[in-house]
Amino acid sequence: MASSGYTCVQNQDSSTEKDRLLSSVAKYGSQDHVGGGGPHPSCLVASDSCHKHEHEEEEAALRRKLKYFFMSPCDKYHAKGRKPFKLGLQLLKIIIVTVQLVLFGLSNQMVVTFREENTAAFKHLFLEGYQDDVPQAVHTQEEMYSHIHFAIEQYMAIPDISLGRYAYVLGVGVNGSALSLCQRYFRRGTIDPVNDTFDIDPHVVTDCVGLNPPTYGSAPGNTDYKNFTLKFYKLINVTVDFQLKAINIQTIINNEIPDCYTFAITISMDNRAHSGKVKISLQNQATIRECKDTNVSGHAESYARVLFDVLVAIVCMLSLVLCGRSILRGILLQREYVWFFKHKLCRSVNWEDRMEFINGWYILLIISDMFTIVGSFIKVGIESKTLSTYDMCGILLGTSTLLVWVGVIRYLSFFQKYNILIVTLRAAFPNVIRFCCCAAAIYMGYCFCGWIVLGPYHTKFRSLSKVSECLFSLINGDDMFVTFAEMEKSGTLVWVFSQVYLYTFISLFIYMVLSLFIALITGAYDTIMAQTQDQVCITNLHAFIAECTDTPSSGKFRGPEGSSCSFFCCCDG
Repeated sequence: MASSGYTCVQNQDSSTEKDRLLSSVAKYGSQDHVGGGGPHPSCLVASDSCHKHEHEEEEAALRRKLKYFFMSPCDKYHAKGRKPFKLGLQLLKIIIVTVQLVLFGLSNQMVVTFREENTAAFKHLFLEGYQDDVPQAVHTQEEMYSHIHFAIEQYMAIPDISLGRYAYVLGVGVNGSALSLCQRYFRRGTIDPVNDTFDIDPHVVTDCVGLNPPTYGSAPGNTDYKNFTLKFYKLINVTVDFQLKAINIQTIINNEIPDCYTFAITISMDNRAHSGKVKISLQNQATIRECKDTNVSGHAESYARVLFDVLVAIVCMLSLVLCGRSILRGILLQREYVWFFKHKLCRSVNWEDRMEFINGWYILLIISDMFTIVGSFIKVGIESKTLSTYDMCGILLGTSTLLVWVGVIRYLSFFQKYNILIVTLRAAFPNVIRFCCCAAAIYMGYCFCGWIVLGPYHTKFRSLSKVSECLFSLINGDDMFVTFAEMEKSGTLVWVFSQVYLYTFISLFIYMVLSLFIALITGAYDTIMAQTQDQVCITNLHAFIAECTDTPSSGKFRGPEGSSCSFFCCCDG
């Protein structure tokens, strides 16, 4: 390795000597014999030896710099005496980010529980004969009118019958009313099953009537809903829309200001199929906003959570800067290493060695820091009641916490016995990806086939997403008997096909695909274990670094540049 470098140096020395001989200062000619002008052979030998010594020093310095770059935080501390502040910062970040996620999870759980419990209460209040986990439907005209009248009458009497404290929202319906009763139907529709004829104009017409609660005065036509006639022969659906207000006071338990909610409720009666069965459903969309004139006795407004979120954001910003600086240092060191090999050793550096300088763990931590910073500011907005994006905040904070904890593996990887997981995954990843691509083609084929053939007869195959969920559960051995038992025997042909379909899928994916997948991981693990016992094949980069025999505690890594080190320079780890 060094010989090629020396070859390049000797070529440079010969060209330098030629330039000296051709310069105007040199007295090239007969004076060489009398000792004037030309260099003495002993001087040339000394100059050559000097260049060789400088080259060796430069090469040794680069080896030490590379070895220090790939050291663990503990070795870096022994090498230069710099405390691993970045390691300590990551450990601190793990603690505070986890605490932040737990606090937000408790708050978000109360929000979701309050919304779900109110939705359940609305179903029992406004849907006649409602039962939990039982689909609601009507089959006669009288039942449909009864359900509509029941929902409106319950709405009118909500302050007197409900256990919760609700308030009406005016001006959100048609013509400035509080409640809207609408039916949508085809502009023209004539269906005659006797003669097997029909005449339909597909343009949809919407007919609505508005109502106001009696406590706010009777509006004109406030009882018109009883005379509201439905056009069943061309009816598409019927909707009842209104809004209610409520306050979630249980947040006081967690020392938080209560939230004010506005529930937009829609009762829908779907007759698009015209099958004689009208499905009834209730949808509830909650909007959270800041309450006005809040007053909680014995409770002083606390900014502790806001300050804690700001602290988390500051720590993550500092972590982001340090990780970004480490990546930048790696790129600069990569350029220096490539330049040295190209100009001094006349060799090229492959991409595998170049990518060694780009630490993927730092990229992972940077993504985690960005998610945490954005999530923290959203959480501050939620606690100050200016934002209500709980779901977005939960996704950001949850993902960032996941990445932070995954990043702990980076520090465990410095220990050989703990590094087996990462090394095995790295070795098996290419083969696993290729194998998954082949298995995914077969899996998608089964998904489409099951959706088309079994979808009309099995609830687990009604959509592509449900089919995928069902088949993935079967691969893991879940709900096998239930999947077989729920197959409707509507026809012998479909039933026989379903048995062949399920048996072949389970046999293929459990006994072959899943076993081969495990075999790939096991094979990579066996290969890694065999390499640890035999001679390990290392890359050119690590072979170059291995020639540096200086130990971290030798003192040779403490250069003069340490005297002018800044704060960020000390944050190694």
